[in-house]
Amino acid sequence: MHPKVLLDACAELVRLTLTFEHPADAVVSRFFRDHRGLGPRERATLAETVYTVLRKKLLFDHMAPSGSGPKERRLAILGFHGPRDFLKSALTDQEKKWLDQCDAVTVDDLMERHRHNLPEWLVKPLKDQLGDGFWPLVESLAQSAPLDLRVNALKDKRADVQKELAKAGIKAHPTPYSPWGLRIDDKPALTKLDAFTRGAIEVQDEGSQLLALLLDAKRGEMVVDFCAGAGGKTLAIGATMRNTGRLYAFDVSAHRLDALKPRLARSGLSNVHPAAIAHERDERIKRLAGKIDRVLVDAPCSGLGTLRRNPDLKWRQSAKAVEELVVKQAAILASAARLLKPGGRLVYATCSILPQENEAIAEAFSADHPDFDVLDAGQVLEQLKVDAAHTLCSGGASNTRYLRLWPHLHQTDGFFAAVWTKKA
Repeated sequence: MHPKVLLDACAELVRLTLTFEHPADAVVSRFFRDHRGLGPRERATLAETVYTVLRKKLLFDHMAPSGSGPKERRLAILGFHGPRDFLKSALTDQEKKWLDQCDAVTVDDLMERHRHNLPEWLVKPLKDQLGDGFWPLVESLAQSAPLDLRVNALKDKRADVQKELAKAGIKAHPTPYSPWGLRIDDKPALTKLDAFTRGAIEVQDEGSQLLALLLDAKRGEMVVDFCAGAGGKTLAIGATMRNTGRLYAFDVSAHRLDALKPRLARSGLSNVHPAAIAHERDERIKRLAGKIDRVLVDAPCSGLGTLRRNPDLKWRQSAKAVEELVVKQAAILASAARLLKPGGRLVYATCSILPQENEAIAEAFSADHPDFDVLDAGQVLEQLKVDAAHTLCSGGASNTRYLRLWPHLHQTDGFFAAVWTKKA
């Protein structure tokens, strides 16, 4: 594709994304559907350009006014993902001169906000938690995340799948903590691979795999994944149950549960029962009260732990939206807890890095529910033979009984989990 045409396409995609009316990944997917003639290389350039603009938005907004032409074109030039000489062949002399001036700016020249590229409301809670770890986190959030796979333990062994991928030219290495994980540094097409079509692998961040591991569901148990969504953790839990017992996948979105169906078919699991519920106090929940062995509540949250993958979230979320989520999270956790039988295990999790969605919810639940004992998440993972499990429960958080994963420390998305047992 001619450089000028590709740059115009990048500018258009930047414009569409920056309305923030829809998630960036949905906007990019829609753009690719509407422009089917784009090759894999052009798609990679377009997507990475947009994500770079989203990651460095404050810096680029600061630099853009000194350029010329439409703002989205200036932002696309600053974020362009590709060789500099290729880009420059699409620019006017004035634009080239401006770009050279922008390239000459060093990190030391920048104000703090143009270095961290985070909204102000997010900066203080992160600095308060991390101290000196704030800038390493910022650096990690500026990178794109690797691709993590979970090997379906019901069907295959990790080492065998690793060899199979190597034969297909895909280099994967075992994840350091999850016993089921393989990490790939680039983004190969997986859907045509036999390993994918026969259900041996699923795309799932290592942190997410560890949440399913924490639940430690056993053969023959009654288990609930309370906010199942598209079912990544549901499938991992079903495999740990060795396809026995009953695993309910509840969610308020029937649309999200629909995305579970093809994954479920590939997985070979027959013990999973997906069901859309109206709200957390649905009749189905009431009927199961006191009957369930284990419940995972992967609560709806700000998603700010996934900023490497979804950099638009920092601009689409707000402090007010988080306040509303916190109310919902507390209500969902309290309702889910009613399902457990004495001796049962409850896991509350988010992919957030904000203490009000994490430690604050867990502490309030413990205070309101004296019939639940907090378990040490690190000890639970140690008993499950997870390497260096104790290092997964600190990372700047005040209470080390909770799982706290950070991109800069653990190379996973940001995750939180608290574990309780209902007293017998």
